[in-house]
Amino acid sequence: MENESVHESAGAKLGVTLLERIGNTPLIRLERLMRGLEGITLLAKAEWANPGGSVKDRAASYMVREALAAGRLGAGKTLLDATSGNTGIAYAMLGAALGFPVLLVMPSNVSPERKRILQLYGAQVEWTSPDLGSDGAIRRARELAAAQPQRFCYLDQYSNNANWRAHYETTACEIWRQTDGRITHFVAGLGTSGTFTGTTRRLRELNPAVQAISFQPDSPFNGLEGLKHMATAIVPAIYDPSLADRNLEIETEAAYAMARRLAREEGLLVGISAAAAVVASLQIAREEAAARRSATIVTVLPDSAEKYLSDRFWEDA
Repeated sequence: MENESVHESAGAKLGVTLLERIGNTPLIRLERLMRGLEGITLLAKAEWANPGGSVKDRAASYMVREALAAGRLGAGKTLLDATSGNTGIAYAMLGAALGFPVLLVMPSNVSPERKRILQLYGAQVEWTSPDLGSDGAIRRARELAAAQPQRFCYLDQYSNNANWRAHYETTACEIWRQTDGRITHFVAGLGTSGTFTGTTRRLRELNPAVQAISFQPDSPFNGLEGLKHMATAIVPAIYDPSLADRNLEIETEAAYAMARRLAREEGLLVGISAAAAVVASLQIAREEAAARRSATIVTVLPDSAEKYLSDRFWEDA
């Protein structure tokens, strides 16, 4: 019987693939920040648990798989896209794992940690002027795609519907399951807008009463890497402003201060956009508590602090 059991399981695959590790991230309860706010629960998706270290693994994997299935990527074609960092890292990771070349267009002022990670994955990078931000990288990627369509598979994360579908099919469903359907408010930042758009659409189908709050930087000149000031930036084609019940504007310094506070009070080292998400969520939490309403607020922490440790704001007490 023992030998029979061994033979029966011999064909079973052990372990998981890289793609299978994406998603199903933990939902962390922030407790010390909520002291004194009766009836309020603040929960945050720890997206650094994805293999590439960020929420962008979800969208990148969906966009890559769709391109491969359609025959747009493969047969020697190079994946091309503009990115401020995390999506590029996800692309580079997937390119290394699945065997296709990657060319990224990025502002040259991204953190040294990002540059090193991309180098280690073997991605090619064309650097653009930091003064032009992510919009400059988008324009250059479009030029490259138009000039050499036979060479590149331009995924265009800002216009690619697979971006928001990743969150419609995974992030929202995970949040609903992890909160037993008790979520009352969803808070997320606007970069490509994929996380906010996809998650909100699905949550609204599950419960139309869920409040969806988006946030963005308070000015075009900001330090909230990965987020867009929509009034002055190239607006992503997938962005749907009608989805948000409210849109908050977050100051860079408030996000920096929150990143330091989360490290000291919650034991969480998070990235800048993640800290901004907590700033926005805490504003909603205080408003709900002041109105004597109970609430279960869920936000997304896109990444950890590991790609930002060289930034000077950590040194400010």
